[in-house]
Amino acid sequence: MSVTVSHTADVPPECAGMRLDQVAAQLFSDFSRERLKDWIKDGRLTLNGRPGKPKDKVVGGETLVLLAELAVETPALPQDIPLTIVYEDEALLVVDKPAGLVVHPGAGNPDGTLMNALLHHWSDLNLLPRAGIVHRIDKDTSGLLVVAKTLQAHTALTEQLADKTVYREYEAVVCGVMTGGGTVDAPIDRHPTDRTRMAVVSRRHDEDLRGRDAVTHYRVIARFRGHTHVRVQLETGRTHQIRVHMSHIGHPLIGDPVYAGRPRLPKGASPEMIRAVQHFPRQALHARRLGLAHPVTGEAMNWESPLPADMQELLAILAGDAKS
Repeated sequence: MSVTVSHTADVPPECAGMRLDQVAAQLFSDFSRERLKDWIKDGRLTLNGRPGKPKDKVVGGETLVLLAELAVETPALPQDIPLTIVYEDEALLVVDKPAGLVVHPGAGNPDGTLMNALLHHWSDLNLLPRAGIVHRIDKDTSGLLVVAKTLQAHTALTEQLADKTVYREYEAVVCGVMTGGGTVDAPIDRHPTDRTRMAVVSRRHDEDLRGRDAVTHYRVIARFRGHTHVRVQLETGRTHQIRVHMSHIGHPLIGDPVYAGRPRLPKGASPEMIRAVQHFPRQALHARRLGLAHPVTGEAMNWESPLPADMQELLAILAGDAKS
């Protein structure tokens, strides 16, 4: 399956001296600059009827003609998997993902993922990179995720994420009693010996900067005898970022099988509390709020997802223990 793309535009005089790929990105903003570069190189985007190079300079007044095909980019199969959609229009949709649902197919999860469900819900998503999924959350994290339905929306949302203008707020339950909120600014990279894990890496003056910048802000919602309910805001979006940063400062998430270690319990914990903490089936992390500018209208949009039942029950048990 493919879709033909056909557009024509004249180069404005004020663009004189700019690179061809820069002008194309302005005139054909539905598509990413990298995609347009490829089309220029393939001769599918011409300048006054002639092929060119991305770095060629324009003088103004030329005619750009784009004639290309959008081929299937997401070969995954559509599957009828229930979705909780909290918002949808012609440009985007926002999904409330349950814990346990993998976002992308991969090793060990060839299907049964959010991507398969999205392709069943809207078949045109197979023309977009990763079926329109522009960011992800871990399998065992629940909460909000935005998906682009068009190339224009995909480009705009990807740019907002790169510019750090998408608001992403989580709620988590961590081990230990925090004295107050703060910020973790520590780069993250693959663990040096366990490649399945991520880790905070040191910045040394005598070597190149390792890892990617990662910034996490957190605030205390409620304190219990041995745990804390926190609100977490992401400034960047690295793999496992909240889980790694909270563990790094000595407050790993309850239920995290990778970064938490043995469950921590206060003295005199009740059997109910012990069961709740030791057997919580996942990391206690929920993508609670999402905010962004609509990729077409520019309107500020915000969504909120209530805490799932398992986290509500955990918090109720911790609160009951604190009162007793």
